[in-house]
Amino acid sequence: KLKKKVAQENGNHLTGDKCCISSSPGKSLKEALLCAQSEARLTVGVYESAKIMTDDPDSVSFCVLATDEEFECDIALQIHFTLIQSFCFDNDISIVRVSDMQRLAGIVGDKAEQLEDAHCVLITVPNGSWEDPALEKLHLFCEESRRLNDWVPEISLPER
Repeated sequence: KLKKKVAQENGNHLTGDKCCISSSPGKSLKEALLCAQSEARLTVGVYESAKIMTDDPDSVSFCVLATDEEFECDIALQIHFTLIQSFCFDNDISIVRVSDMQRLAGIVGDKAEQLEDAHCVLITVPNGSWEDPALEKLHLFCEESRRLNDWVPEISLPER
């Protein structure tokens, strides 16, 4: 666990027993979100995300759950998170948590409603190809985290 924590703090990720230096997961997440947003492949909001997951689960590539201190005790939100996590596990959708919802909202939000409901953000599959390097790095990060029994790893988004 100590090696894992040190690797995460240094912006590295683990591969087997080795620690490999790479772009930080936070930077990769921001890049993937901005890319998906520019291609209209983002869904922002718990209910909107649940609808996409129900209607077309194969279109979902990645899920981000976000909370902050203000919402830590929101039981309804925690129940939604549990259901979304379960759905993601059942459908092989990579999933991460971020603890700074305001920073996430600043990246993905362009309307006031999105800033208030950035608790769940989905990235859907790119049209025609899977050629999104940032998203591929995130999938590898999640896969490596699962191997270490960290099923919903937490990622820190970069300041700017």
